[in-house]
This record gives sequence, C-alpha cells and structure tokens, in this order.
Amino acid sequence: MKQISLWATLSLWALLSLAGVFFAFNKGYAGRAFAATATSLSMLLFVMLLFAARGVAERLSRSLGPTSGLLLGVLVFIFYIIYLVGTGTFALIRVGIMATLIFVPLALAMSAQRSAAGSWQDFLIIAAVWIFVKFGPSTYLWPYPGGRVAYISTVLLCVDVALATFLLARQVKGIGYSIGWGKNWALYVLGSYLLFGCIAIPLGIKTHFIAFDPQWNHWSSFLGLSVAVLVFTAWPEEFLFRGLLQNLLARSSKSDLAGWWTSSVFFGLAHITNGAFPNWRYAILATIAGLFYAYTWRKTNSILASALVHAAVDVTWHFLFHTL
Repeated sequence: MKQISLWATLSLWALLSLAGVFFAFNKGYAGRAFAATATSLSMLLFVMLLFAARGVAERLSRSLGPTSGLLLGVLVFIFYIIYLVGTGTFALIRVGIMATLIFVPLALAMSAQRSAAGSWQDFLIIAAVWIFVKFGPSTYLWPYPGGRVAYISTVLLCVDVALATFLLARQVKGIGYSIGWGKNWALYVLGSYLLFGCIAIPLGIKTHFIAFDPQWNHWSSFLGLSVAVLVFTAWPEEFLFRGLLQNLLARSSKSDLAGWWTSSVFFGLAHITNGAFPNWRYAILATIAGLFYAYTWRKTNSILASALVHAAVDVTWHFLFHTL
C-alpha cells in the first residue's frame, strides 16, 4: 500500500478546512463565535487526518508510549474549551461531561495495559463511544450555532478520543487507519459496491423500504455531499465497526469469520433506531451492507477502502432513492 505522507495530509486538511470556512461564510457566519468554532472543528479534523498519515502513530507510540494517548486527550479537551470560551457558552456541566467522555475511556484503556487486545475494557469503550454519538447530548455540548454543527463536532471528537485510546494508549494492531491505496483495491471497492447493490436494491424495493426516485435537481451538490458523507459518516463508522470492533472480535475469538459476521450484525442493529423503532428493514439491509464493508476491510486492511464503499452506497441512496 502506498500511504499518504504527512505533508500531503496537511494539504488535505487545509483544503477541507478552507472549504468548510468558505461554505460557512456563504451562509452568513462571521465574528468571534464563528472563528472559535471553525478553529476548534478544524483542529479536531486535523487530529483525525494526522493519524492516517504514514508513520505518525508509530513514531508517537515509540517515543512516548501509552502516555501519548493521554496527551492527545488533553489536547482534544483544550480544543473543546476553545470552542466554549470563544462562543460564550462555557459551563462547568459541559466541561464535566466532555472530561468524562475523553478521560474515562483513556483511564479504562490504561487499566487494560497488561491485557491482550479484545479485553472487556476495549468493548466497553467502543459501546460507550457509539452510545454517546447516537444518544448523547450533542446539541447541549455544541450549542453554537443553534446546534447545527453538533453532530459532526461530536463525531470528530469521538474519533479523536478513539484514536487516543486504541491507537496510542492501547496500541491495537491491524486497525487499518490509513489513507492510501494498494493493488487490486479498486476491484474490491467496486465489486463490493455493485454486488451489494444487486442485493439491496431489489430487497429494499420488495420490502417497501426504498423507492426509485432520482433527485436530478440536486446533483449540483453531489461532490460536496459525497465528501461530507465520506468524512463525517463512512470514515468514522468504518473505524468503529471494522477497524476496532471487527478487529477486536476477531482477535478475542481467534476467528476472522466470527469477527466478520458478529460486527456486521452489530452494525445492522446499530441502525434499528433510525426512523420508527424498531426499524427491522433498515437493520437487515445495514447488516448485509456491513458484510460487504467488512469483506472490503479484510481484503485491504484499510478503513479507507471500506469507507469508500460505504460512502458510495449512502450517496447512491440519497440521490437515486427515497426511504418509504
């Protein structure tokens, strides 16, 4: 695999950050609160991208050991404080909730230092992070501007916490947290996408979950939406469910197949609350999707490859179908 360099990662981060700032400017945002929010989110994004660059995690782990995870947690916490102070929303209860989210997982990881990957602490941390993203008080923690960046802010922060916990403190191997490309990856990505479509589209229409409804008037937003889905949905979910959950399940059970199927079922069940609960049609289709995402991750050992399949599925769904 040819992995992206540190300088290329910095260029990608600058490009995405500037695109976000220009988009916000066009929406009329400006002033101190906006500057603090943009700074905080940009730095959280920087951390998320930084560890996908070649050799960054390895050098930090080698030089500082598990302490590097704690230092990253402190840094992420400071980014959040910058947001609170800059937006005038500082409150001790917000600080306390965020400190709990960041430092309790790190404490659990530190307590499992002598345990092999796949300890009960590892799975508890994964479950807690997912629950916080899904059901946590994100709009309360990120009130400016009107809660409109609450979801992506929470996602970025939780990815950074997971990096500090698993990549640095626990030093879990085989996550595949990298931006790069390898031989035959295009075949795996395209093949998984097309095969899943051949199953999911007829099944979704047959079960009255989706209907073919192309949104031709919205194709001007295709590029921006595709990037947003990849960065804020597909990449974080593939990190959590494939790089961490599937990886750790396979290690603890000593079976790649068990990790593959079990993580896919959990991925499906994670979508059962979307829409009217219990949304079994969504859960079943998401489980099938998870099998293909997991296959791509196993063949490439890269969450980028599985995230590309994931993002392609979501974007196709958005532009060509609507949920019934």
